[in-house]
Amino acid sequence: MQTTGAPTGTQTLWTVGEVAELTRLSIRTLHHYDDLGLLRPSARSEANYRLYTPADLERLRRVLTWRDLGFSLADIARLLGAGAAEERRALELQATLLTEQLRQTRQKLSAVTSLLGAARREGAPMTREELKEMFGSFDHGQYEDEVQERWGDTEAYGQSRARTEKYTKADWAQLKAEMEAINARYVALMDAGVGPDSPQAAAAAEAQRAHFDRWYYDCSPQMLRNVSDLWVGDERFTRNIDRVRPGLAAYQHAAVQAWAAER
Repeated sequence: MQTTGAPTGTQTLWTVGEVAELTRLSIRTLHHYDDLGLLRPSARSEANYRLYTPADLERLRRVLTWRDLGFSLADIARLLGAGAAEERRALELQATLLTEQLRQTRQKLSAVTSLLGAARREGAPMTREELKEMFGSFDHGQYEDEVQERWGDTEAYGQSRARTEKYTKADWAQLKAEMEAINARYVALMDAGVGPDSPQAAAAAEAQRAHFDRWYYDCSPQMLRNVSDLWVGDERFTRNIDRVRPGLAAYQHAAVQAWAAER
């Protein structure tokens, strides 16, 4: 590290070797960044060696942050060259995506913890009280009489009841984890401003159909389209879904309607 006189006073400068040691990057990598225009040192020694200023190290910190986020060096160069406002918008989007990823990771950890606990009583069906504890305030058994009256003579109801009566705590924990992951996909799209008629939303709708098909009953696109009407037509469903994220019920409904219309 060196100090040199500057018009504004004494400034600390680092040689390429010192920066390499400080950041654990190779000297070759720093030279490569210089060649690409990603990080060009602001000063040179009398012998024409590279010297880095504090501002250069701050830029390097930004380069490494974007690299760790998975951006290519070419994309990082374009991003840093686009100006502070554009980089700030990109950072805000990354913060949103990372927050959602963290939430999903916590959900997965919770599901794994539940499965570990369920392993102690593997094979035993869950009680209504245990289901209520797992799924929160929405009691799946509370409306059983109403459900049976409205759909009790349908094939879908028969399939669903036959399947779910056999589910163990481990099964329900896996079902819940998959459902939360699908909800998280929708939420991420909403937060990113992606429309419900987009290809990404259509992929989430297909994942939701496959979830119903796997866990409850044979579910065609038209069947899921009809089911989605309940999400916005029955305030109990709307209230339950919107606890995940306000507006989620309407977004899921619109996504399923748009997706099913193309099937």
